[in-house]
Amino acid sequence: MSITRTALVTGASSGIGAAVAETLVDRGWRVYGTGRDPSTIADPIPGVEYLPLDLTDGASIEACAAAAGEVDVLVNNAGESQSGPIEELPMEAIERLFQTNVFGAVRLTQLVLPGMRSRGYGRIVMVGSMLASFPLAYRSSYVATKAAIKGFANAARREVAPYGVGVTTVEPGAISTGIGLRRTHYLAEGSPYTAEYNTMISRLDANEAGGISAAEVAATIVKAIDADRPKQLYAVGSGAPFVFALRRIVPRTVVERIVARRHGL
Repeated sequence: MSITRTALVTGASSGIGAAVAETLVDRGWRVYGTGRDPSTIADPIPGVEYLPLDLTDGASIEACAAAAGEVDVLVNNAGESQSGPIEELPMEAIERLFQTNVFGAVRLTQLVLPGMRSRGYGRIVMVGSMLASFPLAYRSSYVATKAAIKGFANAARREVAPYGVGVTTVEPGAISTGIGLRRTHYLAEGSPYTAEYNTMISRLDANEAGGISAAEVAATIVKAIDADRPKQLYAVGSGAPFVFALRRIVPRTVVERIVARRHGL
């Protein structure tokens, strides 16, 4: 008898989260998707059960986990994209970003793990960014959150693997999802960084506009879910196989220059 799996996909109102949710529904899964306010989702996916989730609110995280109940797969996808010179990033903005991109995902993971461990099966996917492996100027806060969530995943893998739970990170490169329209920017009036910052943002937006589709990232996430032993890291887009291979054979400073030049710096 086939088993109907249950997945909880955060940030499923659009982009990667929506693509993952739709793919799993098409495969016959029971899927919970989250959004800050599910009633405002423009194009809800048939078959997805939407739950409210505010990752900056501990009570909201706990209520979401309780409403979903026992889940076999958690895809931590929801997050904020933030940019700005480190000198000018407000601390409250950095703290909000870490709460949204890191602490909220970690807390949700903590809440679903006991059930996965007791049932002897589970998959947890952290949706990161290739910027965690290839840092970019003026994205320091965002890069730091994606590096942090990957660190949590990498270290926790061994803890839960004996219980049939696989933890992995998927790092997309440039993705054409319109995320640039929702990116938060912090640049002081008259900032000495203005010219370089605007150049970087312009190139970043152009790279994302020509990037891979959310469906391609979703396919990689599902590949990780399906694996008997998920790899530590899956990367997709922005020439991932080539650039990761290049990083292993050339000095780090060369890779840094390549990333900078790709963004006009």
